Amino acid sequence: MAVSTQGQPRRRVTEQLRQLRFDAGTLCLDLVATVGRRPHAPVERMGDVPRLEAWCRGVGLPLRPGYDPPGALRSLHGLRAAAFDIASSAVDGHVPGRQALALVNRLARTHPPVPQLRLTADGARGDPDQELLTVRELLSVVARDLIDLMSDDARRSRLRACASETCRMIYLDAVRGRPRKWCSMQRCGNQAKAASHRRKSAAHQDAVPAAPPDAD
Repeated sequence: MAVSTQGQPRRRVTEQLRQLRFDAGTLCLDLVATVGRRPHAPVERMGDVPRLEAWCRGVGLPLRPGYDPPGALRSLHGLRAAAFDIASSAVDGHVPGRQALALVNRLARTHPPVPQLRLTADGARGDPDQELLTVRELLSVVARDLIDLMSDDARRSRLRACASETCRMIYLDAVRGRPRKWCSMQRCGNQAKAASHRRKSAAHQDAVPAAPPDAD
């Protein structure tokens, strides 16, 4: 197993770990979740254009054809870094950077497209062309979602960081029920339970006295 620069063991990067996640609880946090294992051993989940377009489809915000793919990727990465700085500040209490705040405020100034209806043979339907966004509109939608999140005290108080030290994903906890400790019980929760079971089993084996040797 490789060792990180911080002296901590670095776990193997699996295909599951590279998968995009859409379970952070809100759009801006789904963007933040395109980097895994923050902050010590980050794993990029949206490092190329196919992953960018897969993420846009996953959040239901496809881009209009003809956009600049490398530019869109750079812009989303920049917003992602700002969103992580701002959202995580509600979890650990640090002061977010002024540049992060300025970027989000600037991107939010672009007006998202206004939904429109059109008459079809099947009656009134949404215009599918209105569902396709420019890059600036996409950035604005994400930035506005972050501003809404941070401006709502009730939602802001439900921001959490996964308890797994190798995950630390920022997520929005549910309104009802016990506070979640893990980003996902199917992922980090089950891994933690399995690790705890292994530790208990090993401790039990160490505590069992060895059988005395057979007498001659």
